[in-house]
Amino acid sequence: MKAILKSFVNGILTIVPIILVIYVIYKTFIFLDSLLGNVLRTYLKNDYVPGIGLLVTLILITVLGFLSTKFITGSIVRLIDRILDNIPIVKTIYSVIKDTIQSFLGDKKAFSKVALITIPGTEMKSLGFITAEELENLYSPLKDHVAVYIQQSFQMAGFTFLVPKDQVEIIDIKPEEAMKFILSGGMTSKGEDILKKEIE
Repeated sequence: MKAILKSFVNGILTIVPIILVIYVIYKTFIFLDSLLGNVLRTYLKNDYVPGIGLLVTLILITVLGFLSTKFITGSIVRLIDRILDNIPIVKTIYSVIKDTIQSFLGDKKAFSKVALITIPGTEMKSLGFITAEELENLYSPLKDHVAVYIQQSFQMAGFTFLVPKDQVEIIDIKPEEAMKFILSGGMTSKGEDILKKEIE
Protein backbone atom coordinates (compact mmCIF):
# COMPACT_ATOMS: atom_id res chain seq x y z
CA MET A 1 0.00 0.00 0.00
CA LYS A 2 2.82 2.40 0.88
CA ALA A 3 4.50 1.66 -2.45
CA ILE A 4 1.29 2.49 -4.33
CA LEU A 5 0.83 5.71 -2.36
CA LYS A 6 4.46 6.68 -2.99
CA SER A 7 4.03 6.02 -6.73
CA PHE A 8 0.87 8.15 -6.72
CA VAL A 9 2.64 11.06 -4.99
CA ASN A 10 5.57 10.76 -7.40
CA GLY A 11 3.09 10.83 -10.26
CA ILE A 12 1.58 14.06 -8.94
CA LEU A 13 5.00 15.65 -8.46
CA THR A 14 6.03 14.68 -11.97
CA ILE A 15 2.90 15.03 -14.07
CA VAL A 16 0.97 17.94 -12.49
CA PRO A 17 3.66 20.61 -13.19
CA ILE A 18 3.86 19.41 -16.81
CA ILE A 19 0.08 19.50 -17.23
CA LEU A 20 -0.17 22.98 -15.67
CA VAL A 21 2.59 24.37 -17.91
CA ILE A 22 0.93 22.89 -21.01
CA TYR A 23 -2.42 24.34 -19.88
CA VAL A 24 -0.96 27.83 -19.33
CA ILE A 25 0.81 27.75 -22.72
CA TYR A 26 -2.40 26.57 -24.39
CA LYS A 27 -4.52 29.30 -22.77
CA THR A 28 -1.92 31.95 -23.66
CA PHE A 29 -1.86 30.72 -27.26
CA ILE A 30 -5.68 30.78 -27.49
CA PHE A 31 -5.80 34.32 -26.08
CA LEU A 32 -3.11 35.73 -28.38
CA ASP A 33 -4.53 33.90 -31.39
CA SER A 34 -7.99 35.34 -30.71
CA LEU A 35 -6.83 38.97 -30.73
CA LEU A 36 -7.04 39.10 -34.52
CA GLY A 37 -8.17 35.53 -35.07
CA ASN A 38 -11.81 36.34 -34.37
CA VAL A 39 -11.72 39.00 -37.10
CA LEU A 40 -9.95 36.73 -39.59
CA ARG A 41 -12.41 33.89 -38.95
CA THR A 42 -15.26 35.99 -40.39
CA TYR A 43 -13.38 36.26 -43.70
CA LEU A 44 -11.57 32.91 -43.89
CA LYS A 45 -14.36 30.83 -42.28
CA ASN A 46 -13.55 27.16 -42.88
CA ASP A 47 -10.08 28.02 -44.23
CA TYR A 48 -8.96 29.49 -40.92
CA VAL A 49 -6.02 27.65 -39.37
CA PRO A 50 -5.37 28.04 -35.59
CA GLY A 51 -2.27 30.17 -35.16
CA ILE A 52 -2.88 32.53 -38.06
CA GLY A 53 -4.32 35.13 -35.70
CA LEU A 54 -1.23 34.95 -33.50
CA LEU A 55 1.10 35.13 -36.51
CA VAL A 56 -0.72 38.16 -37.93
CA THR A 57 -0.69 39.82 -34.48
CA LEU A 58 3.09 39.35 -34.18
CA ILE A 59 3.65 40.67 -37.72
CA LEU A 60 1.41 43.69 -37.06
CA ILE A 61 3.22 44.53 -33.80
CA THR A 62 6.59 44.24 -35.57
CA VAL A 63 5.46 46.47 -38.47
CA LEU A 64 4.01 49.07 -36.09
CA GLY A 65 7.23 48.99 -34.06
CA PHE A 66 9.23 49.61 -37.23
CA LEU A 67 6.93 52.43 -38.36
CA SER A 68 7.10 54.08 -34.92
CA THR A 69 10.77 54.90 -35.57
CA LYS A 70 10.04 56.64 -38.89
CA PHE A 71 9.47 60.38 -39.15
CA ILE A 72 5.82 60.62 -40.26
CA THR A 73 4.40 57.57 -38.50
CA GLY A 74 6.61 58.23 -35.47
CA SER A 75 5.15 61.73 -35.22
CA ILE A 76 1.64 60.28 -35.31
CA VAL A 77 2.52 57.81 -32.54
CA ARG A 78 4.01 60.59 -30.40
CA LEU A 79 0.89 62.70 -31.02
CA ILE A 80 -1.36 59.86 -29.85
CA ASP A 81 0.95 59.40 -26.85
CA ARG A 82 0.58 63.07 -25.89
CA ILE A 83 -3.21 62.95 -26.34
CA LEU A 84 -3.55 59.91 -24.08
CA ASP A 85 -1.25 61.56 -21.54
CA ASN A 86 -3.63 64.51 -21.27
CA ILE A 87 -6.96 62.76 -20.89
CA PRO A 88 -8.06 62.54 -17.24
CA ILE A 89 -8.26 59.00 -15.84
CA VAL A 90 -7.12 57.58 -19.20
CA LYS A 91 -3.65 59.07 -18.68
CA THR A 92 -3.30 57.23 -15.36
CA ILE A 93 -4.23 53.87 -16.87
CA TYR A 94 -2.09 54.54 -19.96
CA SER A 95 0.99 55.61 -17.99
CA VAL A 96 0.80 52.58 -15.68
CA ILE A 97 0.53 50.16 -18.61
CA LYS A 98 3.24 51.96 -20.58
CA ASP A 99 5.68 52.15 -17.66
CA THR A 100 5.06 48.53 -16.70
CA ILE A 101 5.77 47.26 -20.22
CA GLN A 102 8.85 49.46 -20.54
CA SER A 103 10.12 48.25 -17.17
CA PHE A 104 10.22 44.69 -18.52
CA LEU A 105 11.17 45.29 -22.16
CA GLY A 106 12.69 48.78 -22.27
CA ASP A 107 16.32 49.86 -21.97
CA LYS A 108 15.99 50.45 -18.23
CA LYS A 109 14.48 47.18 -17.08
CA ALA A 110 13.03 46.96 -13.60
CA PHE A 111 13.49 43.80 -11.55
CA SER A 112 17.06 43.59 -12.89
CA LYS A 113 18.61 44.25 -9.46
CA VAL A 114 17.90 41.94 -6.55
CA ALA A 115 17.96 43.62 -3.15
CA LEU A 116 18.33 42.21 0.34
CA ILE A 117 16.75 44.33 3.07
CA THR A 118 16.54 43.89 6.84
CA ILE A 119 13.12 44.19 8.43
CA PRO A 120 13.32 47.03 11.01
CA GLY A 121 13.56 45.91 14.63
CA THR A 122 14.47 42.36 13.70
CA GLU A 123 17.30 40.34 12.25
CA MET A 124 14.99 38.96 9.56
CA LYS A 125 15.77 39.69 5.94
CA SER A 126 13.65 39.86 2.82
CA LEU A 127 14.39 39.62 -0.87
CA GLY A 128 13.09 42.27 -3.22
CA PHE A 129 13.70 44.01 -6.51
CA ILE A 130 14.86 47.57 -7.13
CA THR A 131 12.19 49.29 -9.23
CA ALA A 132 13.30 52.93 -8.90
CA GLU A 133 16.64 54.32 -7.77
CA GLU A 134 15.85 58.03 -8.01
CA LEU A 135 12.83 59.18 -5.99
CA GLU A 136 13.72 62.86 -5.61
CA ASN A 137 11.36 63.83 -8.43
CA LEU A 138 8.53 62.08 -6.62
CA TYR A 139 9.22 63.76 -3.26
CA SER A 140 12.45 65.61 -2.51
CA PRO A 141 13.00 64.19 1.05
CA LEU A 142 13.19 60.75 -0.58
CA LYS A 143 16.37 61.55 -2.50
CA ASP A 144 18.33 59.05 -0.36
CA HIS A 145 15.76 56.28 -0.79
CA VAL A 146 15.07 53.62 -3.41
CA ALA A 147 11.87 51.76 -4.25
CA VAL A 148 12.03 48.07 -3.43
CA TYR A 149 9.27 45.76 -4.59
CA ILE A 150 8.70 42.84 -2.22
CA GLN A 151 6.94 39.97 -3.95
CA GLN A 152 4.58 37.78 -1.90
CA SER A 153 5.00 34.02 -2.03
CA PHE A 154 2.53 31.84 -3.96
CA GLN A 155 0.86 34.83 -5.62
CA MET A 156 1.55 37.78 -7.91
CA ALA A 157 0.72 40.49 -5.36
CA GLY A 158 3.38 42.41 -3.50
CA PHE A 159 4.34 45.61 -1.68
CA THR A 160 6.50 48.57 -2.67
CA PHE A 161 8.69 49.93 0.13
CA LEU A 162 10.76 53.11 0.04
CA VAL A 163 13.98 52.14 1.78
CA PRO A 164 17.07 54.25 2.62
CA LYS A 165 19.86 53.43 0.17
CA ASP A 166 22.31 52.57 2.93
CA GLN A 167 19.94 49.88 4.20
CA VAL A 168 19.69 48.12 0.85
CA GLU A 169 22.21 45.49 -0.21
CA ILE A 170 22.33 44.66 -3.92
CA ILE A 171 23.18 40.98 -4.23
CA ASP A 172 24.55 39.01 -7.15
CA ILE A 173 21.60 36.75 -7.92
CA LYS A 174 19.80 36.30 -11.22
CA PRO A 175 16.37 37.99 -10.97
CA GLU A 176 14.73 34.85 -12.39
CA GLU A 177 16.22 32.68 -9.64
CA ALA A 178 15.24 35.18 -6.95
CA MET A 179 11.68 35.35 -8.30
CA LYS A 180 11.37 31.54 -8.31
CA PHE A 181 12.72 31.43 -4.76
CA ILE A 182 10.21 34.01 -3.54
CA LEU A 183 7.16 32.68 -5.40
CA SER A 184 7.80 29.15 -4.17
CA GLY A 185 8.20 30.27 -0.56
CA GLY A 186 11.85 29.22 -0.63
CA MET A 187 11.05 25.70 -1.77
CA THR A 188 12.96 25.77 -5.08
CA SER A 189 15.59 23.10 -5.55
CA LYS A 190 18.23 25.82 -5.65
CA GLY A 191 16.86 27.62 -2.62
CA GLU A 192 19.82 26.88 -0.36
CA ASP A 193 22.35 27.95 -2.99
CA ILE A 194 20.59 31.21 -3.85
CA LEU A 195 21.17 32.92 -0.49
CA LYS A 196 24.10 30.94 0.84
CA LYS A 197 26.81 33.52 0.20
CA GLU A 198 24.69 36.59 0.99
CA ILE A 199 23.20 35.53 4.35
CA GLU A 200 26.20 33.76 5.84
